[in-house]
Amino acid sequence: MEDQIRSRIWIEKEGTIFLGYGRIELLKKIDETKSISAAAKSLNMSYKKAWRLINDMNESAAKPVIIKNIGGRHGGGTTITGYGKSLINQFETINNNCIEFLNKEFEKLDL
Repeated sequence: MEDQIRSRIWIEKEGTIFLGYGRIELLKKIDETKSISAAAKSLNMSYKKAWRLINDMNESAAKPVIIKNIGGRHGGGTTITGYGKSLINQFETINNNCIEFLNKEFEKLDL
């Protein structure tokens, strides 16, 4: 196993986690499955926890992150808003830049 550096970032709003790796993965799975339940299941997360995380994000965000469509004849579903997709992209850009920076700094170390 080679030496490596690891880091996790998250974004807080008013002292509360707004975005982090797990929340971004949940949003991406919801976008893929169009379902909070299916996304939670694929991440081995309870529906209750997934809904709480999504609700927390929606309440803290400047705009809605998801839109939940109530079931009916053709079923319900969940859609990630354009704003939600932009949060995914922005977070991943920040995270990738952070990893790139840390890797460059790590290469400078004489271990």
